[in-house]
Amino acid sequence: MHALPVEAYTSQEWFDLEMKHVFSKTWQFAGLVEDVANPGDYISVQAGLNNIFIIKGRDNRLRAFHNMCRHRGTQLLRAVGKAKKAITCPYHDWTYDLEGKLVSIPKKEEEFPDLCNKELHDCGLNLHEASVDIFKGMLFVHPEKNAPSLMEYFKGVEPHLGPHIPEELVEYQEGYYEKEIKANWKIVVENNIDHYHLAHLHEGTLNMYDHDKAQFGWVGPHYWFYEPLVEDYRKDLKNASLTPVIDHVPEDKIGAYVPWFFPNIGLAESEGTWSTFHVTPLAPDRTLVSFRTKVMNSSEWEFTKQAAKSSMSKIWTKYGAKGKYEGDPNTDPMASGDFMEEDVYACEQQQKSLQSPMFSIGAQAQRGEYAMEKFQSVVKEWIEKYKD
Repeated sequence: MHALPVEAYTSQEWFDLEMKHVFSKTWQFAGLVEDVANPGDYISVQAGLNNIFIIKGRDNRLRAFHNMCRHRGTQLLRAVGKAKKAITCPYHDWTYDLEGKLVSIPKKEEEFPDLCNKELHDCGLNLHEASVDIFKGMLFVHPEKNAPSLMEYFKGVEPHLGPHIPEELVEYQEGYYEKEIKANWKIVVENNIDHYHLAHLHEGTLNMYDHDKAQFGWVGPHYWFYEPLVEDYRKDLKNASLTPVIDHVPEDKIGAYVPWFFPNIGLAESEGTWSTFHVTPLAPDRTLVSFRTKVMNSSEWEFTKQAAKSSMSKIWTKYGAKGKYEGDPNTDPMASGDFMEEDVYACEQQQKSLQSPMFSIGAQAQRGEYAMEKFQSVVKEWIEKYKD
C-alpha cells in the first residue's frame, strides 16, 4: 500500500515541504574525509534550503558554516577548494578567518560608523555555525549549530553494514558517476531499496548475486540490505572479480551490502568496491545522482592484471553484463549492460506516467517491495513532525 499520494512525486508544494522539513532537518552527506585533508581545504553541499561548507582550520579541526556572508548573504565559497588564510566574500570583501570569525570590513569607520565599537568578531556578525561529524569515513553536516548527535542518528546501523574499512581504501577516479535523472528523488530512492526488481530489470547485469538469499530490514529510518554471491562466482572470485578483491573483508562476509541512510545517501559495499550513492533533489521531477567509488590501494599493474584475469574467467561467459533488450549499447540504456543505466531508464519511465489520470499502483510485492512503503511512511512522518 502506498503511504504517499501521487502529488508527493509531482507537485512543487510537496517538494518545498520536503526541502524545509526533511532535508533541512536531517544529517546530510557532504563528502569523504579526504576531501578536507589539510588546513584551508573546504567542500560545500546543499542541505535542503541551506548551502553549508565544511572547512579544516589551522588547528586541524573541522567546522561547518552556512555558506553566506553576514553582510548581504552572498555565497562565500564555491563547491570545493582551498582557502589560504581567510574567507573573503567576492561581493564587498568582508573577510572571515577559518574559524568563521569576522576579521575585516572595508572602510568600516567610514561606511559603518555605528556598527560596533568592539572587535569585529564580537559584533554578532560571525558566520552562522552548522554541525559536522564523521561516520565510516563519510562527512555529514546538519544545518543546526547544536544538532542531534550523528552517532545517535545512526544508532544500531553499523552491525548491518559491510566489514569494509573505507579509510583504508582509495578513491577510484574512473568509478565516478554523475547524472541528472528526470524523476522525483523518492522514485530514485525507492528503486534503490526495491528488492523485487533485481532479478528482473537487472537479470543480465547483477546476476552474480543470489537474490533469493537476500536479507533486509530497518533500523529506525534507515534501511539495510545484504545478499551473498552466487556459489560459482564466489568459488572463482579471485580470478573473476573485475577489481582486486578487498583483502580486509573476511571470505564468509563477502557479498553485496546496500544500505540506505535516510533521507538520501546509500552505500554499495561489494567484493571489490565501496561506493557512496548520493541523491540530490533538484525539482519535483529532476534529481542529481552521484556515485563515488573506493577500491584497494593497489598499483595500476595490479588492476591491469586483475582485469585480464577477469576477462579470461569463464564465469563472465555466464554472468557477464548483458543488456535486457537487444539494441545499440551506446544509445539504448536497456541494451547497455550497465545496471545504473537500467535503473535510470526505469525511474524516468515511471515518472512519465505519474501525470496520467489513469495512473495508480496496481499491487505491491509483499516482501520484495515492502521497503518502499516504510520509506514513504518515514518521509510522511518527518514532514508531519516539523510541519507548522
